[in-house]
Amino acid sequence: MPDDRPFVSLATDFGAAYTAICAGVVHRIAPQATVLVLSDEVTPYAIAEGAMLLRQALPYLPVGVHVGIVDPGVGTPRRPVAVETGRGDVLVGPDNGLLVPAAEALGGVVRAHCLEEPEFRLPEVSTSFHGRDIFSPAAAHLARGVDIARLGPPAGDLLPLDVPAPVVRGGALTAAALYVDRFGSLILHARPDDLAAALGPLEYGTALRVTHPGGTLRATFEETYGSVTPGEPLLWVDSSGQLGLAVNQGSAAERTELRAGDTVTLRVDGKPDGDGAAGLAD
Repeated sequence: MPDDRPFVSLATDFGAAYTAICAGVVHRIAPQATVLVLSDEVTPYAIAEGAMLLRQALPYLPVGVHVGIVDPGVGTPRRPVAVETGRGDVLVGPDNGLLVPAAEALGGVVRAHCLEEPEFRLPEVSTSFHGRDIFSPAAAHLARGVDIARLGPPAGDLLPLDVPAPVVRGGALTAAALYVDRFGSLILHARPDDLAAALGPLEYGTALRVTHPGGTLRATFEETYGSVTPGEPLLWVDSSGQLGLAVNQGSAAERTELRAGDTVTLRVDGKPDGDGAAGLAD
């Protein structure tokens, strides 16, 4: 960690007030630290959404201590952990898959420790606000230079993010929606190489058939939103390298009634399904 003005970031699903309390705890213990609230607007309980935010954002932030809290298992036996990465950052949060994608993006996990030592917690620990009582104090002490090993015993293997892997089969790509962004776009758990493996090289403008639990949507594979007219759907590659299903100046989530965790299947429009049946019209 840098010796002068260590950097701490916070990303939560708490909303502004509770996240500000966490920032206040960090400031009280490590008043010299620069504290950035990366986001307090992660969809409540949406672990995958929080994980993708951390993975996308942290490589662009200074090396430091990064707290991620999307923690529907708070108060249960799930473990609070600190994770040192190859770049030198330490990630702090629950062991529920939230931290793993970001750790991989920051050079991989070097070591991980459970947050068990009372010295590095608040004197009283609630059952429902570990962000205030465990995670923020640990982050502040790490920012002050405390070695990660002093926080508790080695954690061993961390739980992976619980999202189905993309499936390539029969000229089709099936992928889960990781989250819905604020524009209503569905960010998929698949990347361009998955699309190429399933459908072959695609030129921009290629018509696709998107099958989902509620029906079928026609979309084109495009480089930008503006490549289609307002109100038209498209598949594109977002700024983090994930495939996304969007509607130009509209909401793909509203159009399809899909939510995070739902799956879609992508095919080139006009080509038969794997069982030989041609796709139906909208």
